[in-house]
Amino acid sequence: MGVKLEVRGFEDAEVTSKSQLIGLIVRLVFTGAAGYFLYKYVDKVLGILDPTKKQKKASEEKAQALLKLLGKHNITDLNLTEYELNIASQLIIPKDIPVSWNQIGGLDYIVEQIKETVILPFHKRDIFRQCKLFLPPKGILLYGPPGCGKTMIAKATAREAGCAFINIEVQQLTDKWYGESQKLAAAVFSLAHKLQPAIIFIDEIDAFLQMRSDRDHEVTAMMKATFMSLWDGLASDNESQVMVMGATNRPQQIDQAILRRMPIKLNVPMPLWHSFEAATTTV
Repeated sequence: MGVKLEVRGFEDAEVTSKSQLIGLIVRLVFTGAAGYFLYKYVDKVLGILDPTKKQKKASEEKAQALLKLLGKHNITDLNLTEYELNIASQLIIPKDIPVSWNQIGGLDYIVEQIKETVILPFHKRDIFRQCKLFLPPKGILLYGPPGCGKTMIAKATAREAGCAFINIEVQQLTDKWYGESQKLAAAVFSLAHKLQPAIIFIDEIDAFLQMRSDRDHEVTAMMKATFMSLWDGLASDNESQVMVMGATNRPQQIDQAILRRMPIKLNVPMPLWHSFEAATTTV
């Protein structure tokens, strides 16, 4: 009789253990399902609060594709942040730039100066790095009337130097969330550093880095300060292969602090007759 009771007690304990195990599994499944639906709900709410979420995701996918074409197949090693991926969506690969020196007519003196001060130091870095005076400039300003080839010159420079071309648009650095604009400005330089050699190009730079005044919005002032501080970091790093190029038709409206960071200033004028003839012949 004692043996039968012991066996029955063991069977009851086994049944209880199975019931507890099943109950635990049910609770885990329920908790997991509840967590999943909560995540989807929160994600949907955040999507409503941030209408640019889809745009950001599209930018990230575009950036991933461009980085693969650039030869950065192991993208995970770059450890890009979401801000860097946002900036990388405006990346242009050197071999995909459809502009070369042969397509720029009537501006031979500008082309020659860029070849001497930018292209040659980039290509012969081992020679020029011995002296800081011969290193490529950290800033170049192209100024002149609209439609005279400033953007073409910048793209041709990137192609001939073999530099990644990061085309920055002013609205890309402005964000409705406080503090995000500074993070985007910082991402411009950190991305360029990871992809170097690289050229950061800012068209209509006067609209972004115009003269500072007391009427500047706090966010704008902080973004400018961040941008200039990081730019100074390029100048103090002899190993850096990053350069900022700006284009404008209103150089007088650019902040003097910015102009000091662009030691080479090239005037791209309206073509004279012989320059116009050379340009049309090239086309």
